[in-house]
Amino acid sequence: MSDPAPERASTCYRHPDRQSFVLCQRCGRTICGECQTPAPVGVICPECMREQRASAPRTKPPALTRVRSAARRGAPVVTYSIIGITLAVYVLQLIPGLGVTNWLYFTPLAMSEVAFQPWRLFTTMLVHSTDLIFHVALNMYTLWIFGQLLENVLGRWRFLALYLISGLAGSVGVIWLSDPNTSVVGASGAIFGLMGAFLVIQRRLGGNATQLLILVGINLVIGFVPGFNIAWQAHLGGLVGGAIVGLIFVETRKRDQQRLQWILLGGLVVVLLILSLRYFYLPLF
Repeated sequence: MSDPAPERASTCYRHPDRQSFVLCQRCGRTICGECQTPAPVGVICPECMREQRASAPRTKPPALTRVRSAARRGAPVVTYSIIGITLAVYVLQLIPGLGVTNWLYFTPLAMSEVAFQPWRLFTTMLVHSTDLIFHVALNMYTLWIFGQLLENVLGRWRFLALYLISGLAGSVGVIWLSDPNTSVVGASGAIFGLMGAFLVIQRRLGGNATQLLILVGINLVIGFVPGFNIAWQAHLGGLVGGAIVGLIFVETRKRDQQRLQWILLGGLVVVLLILSLRYFYLPLF
């Protein structure tokens, strides 16, 4: 004859004064209603729940959550995003058969009535020479340096506007200063725009911009050296465009001038878009 099974405790192991006949599905101890946590089958006591959570694999938060967290900490998320997107496009350029470069590079003829492709004014900032990784590496490194400085000073939306307008100005520079059959790639126009804006802001606010001025001058001169195959036209256009945007930001930085600031930026964009139509059929040109 077998021995009878031992009796289960009829009170909660955490609250001896509370009667209960419900058992934890993991350890088998009696728990009252307050100590019960619903499980896929039955209930679990608090101690088993803690052990389960401690042993559960930890997952990384979604990318969007990490971006928002970085934004709350004041990180230059626009700068990092531009760098990430540009590098991703560069990887796609290396894949044979996709033709990413052919879809995104800029040529003045893209703004003619024969082949009107205005998106190239901006998308050229995303593609770089695949023959020399130094091209994209140097541009992204410079963007990382000036982007962190300017995004912190201007704010995210103003910095993004500066980058895009500078890139547009660089394309306009290519239209007016180079042969219409020229093809260009790279974010150099936008990068020089950041330099131009930073130079103006430093000068107007009383900062010392001598070293930056020398750096900009050296980079401009390099663009004229034979054999380097550098689109100095985009550099010059971006530099001038970025300097104008920087001047607008400095002269309209008061709170009651915010509307005027965006009106002036919008006006500058309109002027640049009109200038981009040099090879489009218009009596003005």
